[in-house]
Amino acid sequence: MRFKSFTEMLSFYENQGGNSVALIYEENGEKKTMSYAELHSAVREKARELKSTGKTCLGVFCESSPECIITVFAAAETGLQLVMLDPNTSSEFIIKQIEASDTDFLWSSENELVEEFEPYLTEGVTDGGGILFFTSGTTSMSKAVVLTQESLCASAYNGSEMLPLEQSDILMCLLPLAHVFGFICSLLWGLSCGAAVALGRGPRYITEDCRYFRPTAVSLVPMLLAFFLKGQLFNDELKLILIGAGDCPDSLIDGARALGKRVCFGYGLTETSSGVAISVSGDPHAMDICPDDKITIARDGEIVIKAPTCIMKGYYKDKKSTDEVLRDGFLYTGDLGYRDENGRLHITGRKKEMLVLPSGTKIFLPEYEAKLAAALGNRELAVILIDSKPVLVIHETRRKKEEVTELLGNAMKNFSRTEQIKDIIFTDRPLPRTATGKVKRWEIQKTEEEKI
Repeated sequence: MRFKSFTEMLSFYENQGGNSVALIYEENGEKKTMSYAELHSAVREKARELKSTGKTCLGVFCESSPECIITVFAAAETGLQLVMLDPNTSSEFIIKQIEASDTDFLWSSENELVEEFEPYLTEGVTDGGGILFFTSGTTSMSKAVVLTQESLCASAYNGSEMLPLEQSDILMCLLPLAHVFGFICSLLWGLSCGAAVALGRGPRYITEDCRYFRPTAVSLVPMLLAFFLKGQLFNDELKLILIGAGDCPDSLIDGARALGKRVCFGYGLTETSSGVAISVSGDPHAMDICPDDKITIARDGEIVIKAPTCIMKGYYKDKKSTDEVLRDGFLYTGDLGYRDENGRLHITGRKKEMLVLPSGTKIFLPEYEAKLAAALGNRELAVILIDSKPVLVIHETRRKKEEVTELLGNAMKNFSRTEQIKDIIFTDRPLPRTATGKVKRWEIQKTEEEKI
């Protein structure tokens, strides 16, 4: 079903049979359920409470709980500007996000968290109403993307058209709701189909949640898929796994399929309210375009998207950055790809993950780094450009510097002269990563440049 708001969605399934289960969760050690009617009622009550505050912009520290979902839906219903905050990010970034989004009050189930960040609240907004998600920030500083209930519901509709769920299905919610992939594919996808959503109980129970809730579908990032396969954590009832938010090795996909699970891969961006293409044909790398989206490939291979129902309004208070990627209703993604003879989309890389050296040589970093990692014993590493030269940043103790240097020297024999690493920077700290496990290349680059 296509909905324009969260409450329209809840109202529809309430009228279809209000006793059908919307949420499954644990409370005080007991498994509980909340029906669509109960959820809708709780949202209306919370909306009245939020409206009485006189505030204009609510920052929500997102968690996998009924209270959080109720608060998010209620804030959207009252027309508040809503800012989706991830409590697991650093305090420094949370402060920047609060200040950049004009947040004037906060919600969290933990009072200490609210008290910590209250000093950084602003005076709110005069014309809000958007729902702000922050980009993952792998190749640049994260930006606040302005989405709407309608765009998010449209994205969920696209997902339900490509991969429909039945009302008897249970979708497992394990991904962070502060990120648009998690919000759409771990929550709204299920609710838009009238299915039940099982709310994960947090990192402490992640090894047990599938067997505890017995889901039939789950959305995962590649890193989590690897973890679940290694630990043999999937329940027998699980039949569908949707992978997104990063490249997924074929070995992981094959491993899940060997267990009898259907594996699909989704491609999307925060700027498009999540997915625009999903593999449904069997080949996870060949993705069919979602109903509301049109995709073309620019001359340089960049993926360009026109999706009127799902596209962002823009980056919050950042017209320059908005104009750089949104032109005449088309979103220039920065991703590279092509469409095959059947019109299916294949992703080949990202323009910003390509180093262009003074010689004109182009180094595609994901592939280049994968080769380096294999040669160096799968150490954690990233390649950046300093003084126009490729430099390797590696998480390793200094006592092993000679070992790494020797391994790198052997590896470089397989690379052309222009692709040679010119220097090695050792760090005893893990490389900074996003919530979905991607290395924050821009942050590494910034840190090392400041040392010069």
